[in-house]
Amino acid sequence: MNILGIGNAIVDVICKVNDDFIISNNLSKSNMKLIFDENEFKKLLTSLKIEKTVSGGSVANSIVGLSQLGNNVGFIGKISDDKLGNEYEIGLKKENVKYIYNKKKENLPTGTCLILVTPDSERTMCTFLGTAGKINENDVSSDALKQSEILFLEGYLWDEGDPKKAFDKAINNSKKVAMSLSDKFCVDRHKPHFLELVKNRLDITFANEEEIISLIDANNFNEVIEFAKQIKKLLVITRGDKGAISINGNEIIEIGIEKNLKLVDLTGAGDLFAAGYLHGIINNLSSNDCLKKGTEMSSKIIQQIGARL
Repeated sequence: MNILGIGNAIVDVICKVNDDFIISNNLSKSNMKLIFDENEFKKLLTSLKIEKTVSGGSVANSIVGLSQLGNNVGFIGKISDDKLGNEYEIGLKKENVKYIYNKKKENLPTGTCLILVTPDSERTMCTFLGTAGKINENDVSSDALKQSEILFLEGYLWDEGDPKKAFDKAINNSKKVAMSLSDKFCVDRHKPHFLELVKNRLDITFANEEEIISLIDANNFNEVIEFAKQIKKLLVITRGDKGAISINGNEIIEIGIEKNLKLVDLTGAGDLFAAGYLHGIINNLSSNDCLKKGTEMSSKIIQQIGARL
């Protein structure tokens, strides 16, 4: 297997809203809010018109993108044996992803993420993790880890207790480890842990500019470049309209964005960028071509609704 992804198995529920909805519900635009109360989540959902429902989760989106590019991939994520869980599993298998998890009836339902798309194409997320957030080391197959070339993790999954144990088992049994920092919310919540991971345990880190600056408390982007050079690990950073950059020791490669795109929905832009970049690594492309493939994939996804091509 080329790549094994481990992440939150979340059903994405995509809805179009206006900015007033974001403000009136005390949401932080373009960021993710975790909702811990199932009733609060249901109340929010009932006031919305659903555009699309899809088997999601950040790493799962990347893994599907890698499968669509012809790579041999698998995914581990915790679901319950319920309606959404069954739909989730079917959705992944349709995309030729090996789903390496045996579902059973859990105390909590399958996780759900409301993706609220405003007229400017920005997405604000409200996530009820459900059973996805209860992943533990027994859910992670050692055999699958050992049979894959690269493990790909998401910051969304990391949490104290059982998820951390699952993370540790996955990293300790893998040949090469990549991770996405996922969201500034995650970075701020787990900063010391993420910093230790990036410095000492990950081979490849994906982040956007805001996330990496927050992680190292940088004053400017030059400090990010110096940090990356010092740790001598591959950092791949998306910078919005400034394009993307990869830093690997003293090798610094930059690429611009594709022009004249019709922005529809930014959901999944980072996930598909990572898919394109990892495809390049698996297929021994140059750093520049890895960035090009990432940019190509993210450019496609932002011109449609949802995080799946």
